Amino acid sequence: MTLPRPHRHDVLLAVASPLAGLVLWGLGVYSNGGRNLLPDWAALVPLSVLAVLELVRRSAPRVAVAIGTVGVIADQFTVGNLATVLIFTDLMYAAVVYGKPAMARRLPVSTGLVTVAVTIAAVAWLRTPQALLIGVITGIVSFGPALTGATLRNQREATVAARLRAQQTTLLAEMDRAQAVVAERARMARELHDMVANHLSAIAIHSTAALTIDSPATSREALGVIRENSVQGLAEMRRLIGLLREAGAEQEAAAVPSLDGLDALLGQARTNGSASGLEFVLHDDRPPGEPLPAPVELAAYRIAQESLTNALKHAVPGTVTVRLTRGRTGGGMLTVQVDSPHGDRSGPRAPGSGAGLIGMRERTELLGGEFSAGPAGPAGSVWRVRAALPAQEKAVRE
Repeated sequence: MTLPRPHRHDVLLAVASPLAGLVLWGLGVYSNGGRNLLPDWAALVPLSVLAVLELVRRSAPRVAVAIGTVGVIADQFTVGNLATVLIFTDLMYAAVVYGKPAMARRLPVSTGLVTVAVTIAAVAWLRTPQALLIGVITGIVSFGPALTGATLRNQREATVAARLRAQQTTLLAEMDRAQAVVAERARMARELHDMVANHLSAIAIHSTAALTIDSPATSREALGVIRENSVQGLAEMRRLIGLLREAGAEQEAAAVPSLDGLDALLGQARTNGSASGLEFVLHDDRPPGEPLPAPVELAAYRIAQESLTNALKHAVPGTVTVRLTRGRTGGGMLTVQVDSPHGDRSGPRAPGSGAGLIGMRERTELLGGEFSAGPAGPAGSVWRVRAALPAQEKAVRE
């Protein structure tokens, strides 16, 4: 097993600490001056061993503490060297700061227990007040560095956790911003499609009719319808562009379409669909005097508008029926149902991309409602669009 290269600070400690110990030993400054069990030079052995352990204080803290403990105990049987004790305190501190989490948790507890045990044993053995100093010194040498290391390590971990939370918060904020941008773009796309598609579809159908039917009267009528839809489409486009450009406090409140405008919407559909043999009928079966939330009104109007646009594009000659119903209990559900003749259509028709159905489904689901579209009736002779929207304010999703 190859140990990693020592940190430059550890190398500096490994060089400076024994030099300091040699100076103290040369000056005759001993920590245990009254003990002559071994020659004076014996104090240099624990000093040298602990100085070498400084090189592995980060890479092998468990080994450094174990050998260092033996070394500092051995130092007590010599004349002693203060540098040896100081090196041991640094090894204890480094073991908590750089060691594994389990070791960092155990060392402060174990050194604290050792300090208490040594204090009790010294008092029981010597039975003098000065015996308490042995416990104090033991705590300073072992428990103090371990507690200091634990405090520093906890602060570092808290700093890392705070930095990680800040990064996560920033990431979540960026994700929320991106989702808000996507949602706003989708909303703008739905509004643009619902506002302009009806006029452009009518223009496409009548221009195709004018090109395929060689009749001055038909061409004049088609050109009139084209001009009317062009003017209205441009007005809607200018209004939408104005809303986008002038967003702010000074912007005038724009009128939000509501179900009260369905009569005018069907009147325009009758004009645009007359050349295709389409008739349009409205059945409003809602109970009078019960207002609806503005988001529900707008969604119901846009769904009816897009359904009429699809009928102009794809329906065969016949009657297009728009029906509004509302449940009478607990606020009920507002149901918008549009039935148009379904079959193989001859003559001019405008192409479709399916964006209208997607937009209607999104509008319904954003309000927590249910949407369906597909063939219905005998042999699929009717194309039915049905949207059930919550009619209570508290049921509308923000």
